[in-house]
Amino acid sequence: MVPRIEEGTREDGDLTDMLGELRVVLPTAQLLTAFLITVPFMPGFSDLAVIERHVFLATFMLSVTGLVLLSAPAVQHRLVRPLLDRVKFKHRASKQILLGCGAISLALVLAAQFVLTRAMDSILIGTVAAAGVAALLTLFWWLLPGTWSDRPGHSGD
Repeated sequence: MVPRIEEGTREDGDLTDMLGELRVVLPTAQLLTAFLITVPFMPGFSDLAVIERHVFLATFMLSVTGLVLLSAPAVQHRLVRPLLDRVKFKHRASKQILLGCGAISLALVLAAQFVLTRAMDSILIGTVAAAGVAALLTLFWWLLPGTWSDRPGHSGD
């Protein structure tokens, strides 16, 4: 769900709100990706079962994808300066950020499954933990915001 930006509204201004949001989400993607880069070089990685390697691969690729999508608006903003159509840029950047957050959401779920399965030596615990992380992300990142609104006459709080 990409928020609609009306022509002539203040929201199409200086992109400060988007920058603030990225300052929160981007470090998550960077930290997760940095951690995952080190995993194959740790002792015992070669002992992972084939399925664990596939989970790791999916986690790593989702994390990198999220990092690329979350950082893309900053690079694009620098390359297309001066911005001639801020509304269109912000709309496209919002889509990329949401796709990046989706990729990071999935990477966090798989990371929880991967880490806790190994740490607790239990697929069941890893899977339950991953389901818990998925539930938290789904609720707080994806469902609750859809119930809130800043529109006049709407009391979403």
